[in-house]
Amino acid sequence: MASPMSLRSYKSMGPEGQAQTAQSSGGSTKGLNIQYVVQLTEVGEGLKAKMYRLNQVLDHPDPVNHLFSESFWKASVIPNFPKICTLVARKFPEHTSRLQLERVDKVAFDSLTDGAEVYLQNLEPWVQLLLDLMAFREQALRLLLDLSSTVITLLPHQNSFILHAFMDLFCSFVRVNLFSEKIPGKMMLQMYNLLHGILRNDRDCDFYHRLVQFIDSYDPPVKGLQEDLNFVSPRIGEVLEAVGPVIFLSSDTRKLRNEGFLSPFHPRYPDILTNSAHPMRAQDLANVTSYREWVLLGYLVCPDELLRVTSIDIALVVLKENLVLTLFRDEHILLHEDYQRYVLPRILESKKIAKAGRTKQKEADLEYSVAKQVEKMISEVHEQALLCCDAIHHERRILLKQEIGRMVLFFTDQPSLLAPNIQMVFSALALAQSEVIWYFQHVGIMSSKSRATTHTLPVEIDPSDPTIGFLLDGMDRLCCLVRKYIAAVRCYSLSYLSSCAGRIRFLLGTPGMVALDLDANLKGLLQKILQHLEKIPKPQGEDISAITCDLSDFRKDWLSVLMIVTSSRSSINIRHLEKATVSTGKEGLLAEGNAAYNWSRCIDELELQLAKHGSLKKLYFYHQHLTSVFRNTMFGPEGRPQHCCAWLGVASSFPECASHIVPEEVTKVGRDAVLYVESLIESIMGGLEGLINILDSEGGFGSLEMQLLPEQAAVFLNSASRHSNPGTKSPRGLPGMPGQESYPENNNSIKMLEAAMQRLTNLCSVLNDMEPICVLNHVFVLREYMRECILGNFRRRLLSVLKTDNDLQRPSVLESLVRRQMSIIHLAEQHVSMDLTHGIREVLLVEAFTGPVSSLHLFDKPINQHTGLAIETICNWYVENIVKDVSGAGVLFVPSHKCFRSTRPIGGYFAESVSDTKELQAFVRLFGGYGVDRLKRMMKEHTAALLNCIGTSLRSNRDILEAIAGSLHAGDRIESDANTKQIVDLDTVVEFCIQAGQALAFDQLISEAAGDVLKEDAPLIYSLLEGVMPHLPKEVPEKKDIRRTKEVVNSIGVMNDHDTEFVRSIMEDVGVGNDNSWNLLPYLFSAFMSSNVWSTTTFNVDTGGFNNNINCLARCINAVIAGNEYVRMEKENQLANGHVDENLQNQMQSSLTAEASAKSTLLLFVKMSTGIILDCWHEANRSDLAPKLVFVDQLCEISPHLPRSSLEGCIPYSIIRSLYNQYYGNSSSLPLTLRSQSSPRSSPGVSLMNNSPAFRHHHRNDSTQPYSDQLGYFKQSSSQFYDADSGSTQSNDRRNRRGSGPLDYSSNRKVKLNEGSNSGSTGPSPLPRFAVSRSGPLSYK
Repeated sequence: MASPMSLRSYKSMGPEGQAQTAQSSGGSTKGLNIQYVVQLTEVGEGLKAKMYRLNQVLDHPDPVNHLFSESFWKASVIPNFPKICTLVARKFPEHTSRLQLERVDKVAFDSLTDGAEVYLQNLEPWVQLLLDLMAFREQALRLLLDLSSTVITLLPHQNSFILHAFMDLFCSFVRVNLFSEKIPGKMMLQMYNLLHGILRNDRDCDFYHRLVQFIDSYDPPVKGLQEDLNFVSPRIGEVLEAVGPVIFLSSDTRKLRNEGFLSPFHPRYPDILTNSAHPMRAQDLANVTSYREWVLLGYLVCPDELLRVTSIDIALVVLKENLVLTLFRDEHILLHEDYQRYVLPRILESKKIAKAGRTKQKEADLEYSVAKQVEKMISEVHEQALLCCDAIHHERRILLKQEIGRMVLFFTDQPSLLAPNIQMVFSALALAQSEVIWYFQHVGIMSSKSRATTHTLPVEIDPSDPTIGFLLDGMDRLCCLVRKYIAAVRCYSLSYLSSCAGRIRFLLGTPGMVALDLDANLKGLLQKILQHLEKIPKPQGEDISAITCDLSDFRKDWLSVLMIVTSSRSSINIRHLEKATVSTGKEGLLAEGNAAYNWSRCIDELELQLAKHGSLKKLYFYHQHLTSVFRNTMFGPEGRPQHCCAWLGVASSFPECASHIVPEEVTKVGRDAVLYVESLIESIMGGLEGLINILDSEGGFGSLEMQLLPEQAAVFLNSASRHSNPGTKSPRGLPGMPGQESYPENNNSIKMLEAAMQRLTNLCSVLNDMEPICVLNHVFVLREYMRECILGNFRRRLLSVLKTDNDLQRPSVLESLVRRQMSIIHLAEQHVSMDLTHGIREVLLVEAFTGPVSSLHLFDKPINQHTGLAIETICNWYVENIVKDVSGAGVLFVPSHKCFRSTRPIGGYFAESVSDTKELQAFVRLFGGYGVDRLKRMMKEHTAALLNCIGTSLRSNRDILEAIAGSLHAGDRIESDANTKQIVDLDTVVEFCIQAGQALAFDQLISEAAGDVLKEDAPLIYSLLEGVMPHLPKEVPEKKDIRRTKEVVNSIGVMNDHDTEFVRSIMEDVGVGNDNSWNLLPYLFSAFMSSNVWSTTTFNVDTGGFNNNINCLARCINAVIAGNEYVRMEKENQLANGHVDENLQNQMQSSLTAEASAKSTLLLFVKMSTGIILDCWHEANRSDLAPKLVFVDQLCEISPHLPRSSLEGCIPYSIIRSLYNQYYGNSSSLPLTLRSQSSPRSSPGVSLMNNSPAFRHHHRNDSTQPYSDQLGYFKQSSSQFYDADSGSTQSNDRRNRRGSGPLDYSSNRKVKLNEGSNSGSTGPSPLPRFAVSRSGPLSYK
């Protein structure tokens, strides 16, 4: 592009310079140089770019009304002295010396004088722009006058190339001067001259008076243009009349459709696949956008041409379709307002003159009538345009949508026909381009209804018009087809030019041409053109893409021929050539040459052709509206996912809008283009998420997952059977039942689901196949955005469904929701070439990952390791609400059902709804081993804190506990009771131990759930661990590998003594039990029998536990005592040897010693506890005897270290049997306590310990039975009951293990019991009979 500053060189280049240029090319002085016309047009573009930049810098001022914003004065272009600057602009063209500016604003004038040098430098480049505008005016007018006076014909079908060059210069000249009204030229010139006078002793600058005359003559610009262009007005009128038929055709959508102007096949003969019905007219449609602009600008600055008879209809058609006239980029003027302001007065003047001359000349009547019609047309067309312009263009967009859609399908199926119809493709692209740009030019336009009012109304443009997306997509696909088959187009064009060379040679040899007296220059040019065409390579047998052919010289020579033969100064003109060659019955020489010119551009300028007709780079200036319309249409009812490719592809051409004359535009346009793409991608991904969420809702796939519980199904079936009889038709079904979506009345919801699924799969397929979007150095790969969007939405969905409105979501429900989301993602995965399943696993892993699995990984755990938000949320909820029961919901562990229960809901669910086996298995399936590891680690942390509390209590009460131990061994009940009462916070320690037991119970439940899932999904690994477990060596101390293996086995619930291993690992990791105070542990636990907690404790036969979770205290006591003994023995072994003993025999011996120590310590606790229980039993307080005895019996039941006979050494089983008989013999729904009856006055504690019958318990191998089978005493589901008369237990499920009930003894065991007991009674109620007897069932000595 030529710089505007180069206009100074054009001042010396008048017609003489042009003639010199022509002489250099051919030696003739009879032609004009067309290159100078093109160059001057480009200079006009550069001037508009500079004015556009100045307008932006000054924040779009309004110089006509003298309205300037605050940013205008801060732009450092105009001095920031509003009063002085506005005054000199208002008083223009009066000289500033006459305005007495020092009186207007003395302070501002003094400041202006002081900084005159700086202000002058700031203004100088922009005043130079005014000089360039003046020079451009002079050169353009001179050239337009020369062209209009010398070119013989400017008709589009004869001389289209020179016509377009002439009209492009004409339109550029008009636009430059119309645009100049938007810059404050008066203010800049006056202030520049004022500053120049201040610095140069009141001397005016050299160009001041010329610029004043120039600006004043163009105030307003339209009047100046009307005066300057009056001499070319007749030629403009001829041109506009000549292009009228093409404009009428483009406006007649019915004719375009019916006669197939844009159809690739013949409209009347569909079997003919090449449309040759209207080749020239269809080709002219590519230029119809330019023709419309010529009409709007031509009649505005040449209003007299409207008085032609045919001009009214042409102007009416174009004015009715437009409201604005684009000047440059997004700068425009209101079209109808300017026509009414500047054209209508000229028409009224002509009407007045015609009316005055009616009686003098016959033509006056016709002129008056035409002027009257034009006046009416201009007055009424504005309101018509406001009402129907959008409807007209909407109908045209629908036509183009259909025709381009058919064209794409046709050329995709028949690509060989694309090349012959390439000109028609260009016409379709140009029309679609015009309609899309028109749409965005008119969005948000405000226009007044009449010139008499200033009230403006917004033009009603539908922002959700789906045709825009179809046009963008059709243009993009057409351009892609042309680029795909560009080799075929070039091949066809080369073939056409080869055949054209023969025809031109024939025409040059005709008698008519020979008879013409051609001068040497013209004859030489024609021969050169023929040589150019004959040198074209033949495409047969060669790679077309490898052929390079530059035909620019051919086109340049042909334009030179046209300039010569269309010049009035030439002896041989266009009419001579037509008469000499058209007599052959074929196309004339000029027609052949023009066709060859057009087809030559399809060889080496095909991309330029596509850019001219198919580029939408101008949409950059409307990219905000573009984004808004995209969001309204893309996911609307008529939106198509495949359109997003075209919407994004538009941005690739945005950087081409930047002018190199304004360097800062390159950066700004590039940045805006990138932001536009990012904004659209965000909208696309938001729509993708919306489609996924629609399907993943209760109204989506959720409505297809409706299931009934068996009880609900029975109710529905019974209801349906009551309503049905043989004589009547059965009812359709009850509302809410599965399958109701198949009813006809629910078709709409199913159609909605199908449409959402179809749109989702289409969008995923389109995004997967889309080429990367390149904007400058940014590359956007939509596949990667889609992957991140789907997985990010999956993660957000996972986190959002973790909790309901009330509290935590049930894991089973959470699992079903996650699986539903995964099924939708798998549906999308079938249409993309990427592994989304792997991404889902990554998301779940990230949300469950808590660092290395401590039992498997040997590397150190980081201090600040990342934890997944989802697993953190769930684990915290379970610890806080199930284990700690911070909400006070009365959470109890139910051994018989292996779950926790609560007396009231925790948030939205009861405890059993979130803690039973199925829910925990769902948790394991969701979060896997990492989630289980995190939950177990939290259990360990919580249990470790409770163990530290126990250790603190042992240390603080050490002296008291030693005294209690002495008194218990001495049998001094009074001293023992006194010492027990001195223990600090005994009830608090009991609560801590109960909570630790709850943690142990919950950890075992989660371990068993993990084992069940592992057994189902990886049975070989589960069987391997289960088979390894019995063969693990029992060593003290254990090797690291053995220790890690045991932790793994224990984490899946396979080990017999889960609790002991759990507590033992905590003690080893945390270092609990390092001091000797832990040796007093059994005495502290035995003191629990004197706690106040027993006063409110009752046993419930339905749950197999107690109302205050005392059953968890038994788990804690067993685990802590046994775990402490193992840790103690291990430390003693290490201290004794000074190192880890490698001798296997010594290790096994130490292991046996540890087991014996644990057994003896637990037995000591049982003896001490039963002694305290029986010593505390007196007439006034017998209510807590039953729960205490059941508690001790449960401890012996769950502990693998205590044989069942251990308790009989302390308490006769006849008492316990009578106690259970009373519980289970009465109502199973009510927990019972012992009745207050008399008891032996003497303390039976020592007597029972010394005189109870001792017998050897029939022991079995406990290592083969998991601990999970010993949790409950009574299970209603097993149909097990206790026979009070026989003292035996019957069960439907006999297995080679201890039963779940407390009294499941063999016959041998029963005989030994009867022999060892002095009572031998088999009455129906042993306990009441024993309670009434003063001597009891045993004889005391």
